[in-house]
Order: sequence, then C-alpha cells, then structure tokens
Amino acid sequence: MEAPEVTAIRANCDNKEYVLKAVSEQGKLLEWASDSLRDDEEIVKVALTQDGEALEFASDRLKGKKDIVLLAIKTAPWTAFYASEKLKADKELILASVKNCGQTLYYASAKLRDDEEVVKTAVANKGIIIKYASYRLRNNKEIAKIAMEQDKRAYQFLTKELKQDEEIKALKG
Repeated sequence: MEAPEVTAIRANCDNKEYVLKAVSEQGKLLEWASDSLRDDEEIVKVALTQDGEALEFASDRLKGKKDIVLLAIKTAPWTAFYASEKLKADKELILASVKNCGQTLYYASAKLRDDEEVVKTAVANKGIIIKYASYRLRNNKEIAKIAMEQDKRAYQFLTKELKQDEEIKALKG
C-alpha cells in the first residue's frame, strides 16, 4: 500500500505550491512531481536543501548545473554520482564530494583520477579508493602513505614498485 503522502503528491504532481510544500518537508517526494516540476530550479533547490539525496529525481538538465549538484553534495556527498559527465570532470565539485565521500573518486573523470589534490583528498577519506586513481598516482609514495594510514588494505592497489618500498611495507604492519 502506498504511503498517504505519496498518494497525495501524485494527485497534485503538477501543482507547484503543493509540491513545493511537500518537498520542503520530505525532499525525496520530488520523485512523484511532474517532469516539468522536477525541472523547476526553485522546487529542486528546496528539495535538495531538505535532503540532498533528492538529486536522483531532478531533471537531467538540473543534474548538469553545478550549483544544484553542489547543494546536494552538502548533505549527501555521494550524490555526485548523479551529476552530468561534464560535472564529473569539474575539480571543485569532485573535491567537495571526495572530502566527505572518497568513494566519489570512482565516478570522477579520468583527468581528475590523475589529479594529485583530488586523489589525496579522496584517499584521506577512504584509503582503499586509491584503486581508482591513475597508475601514476598509485605509484606516488606520498599518496600511498596517506591511503595506507587511512586503510591498510590500500596496499593491494599500489604499484609493484611501491609495494617493494620499505617505508610502505612498514605501514602494512
């Protein structure tokens, strides 16, 4: 049986005032708004302020707007996953996400997976995510140390050369 609030929003999916009030209380009710309202910046911003995870239900056009995705990332950093491909290559946006959710490195562009600042930030949050860094950065001793200090399992994703380094081996324990 459908929740009463879902039934109500489905019946009012084109009523902007109704949807605005509903998403201000439960952001993910955005899922049940009409396509045109899921493309309305005001409604989507209100939904994201209440629950960043509502980004999943925003229009593709809005998932391509940096300010919208940054708003979602504030409360749900992993939602960078829903960003447009162009935004997955935006250093500021990906840095904002990997700071609190290193896993986002997985979704970042190849260029950002080869960016020292982005990768350092990501592995400081989740060491094992080094596995998605470029080969060049998986062979970077400073980054490897950060990753190993955060999660010793990162060792398995380091390059063959770094695995032979005595200092890195010592971090393995």
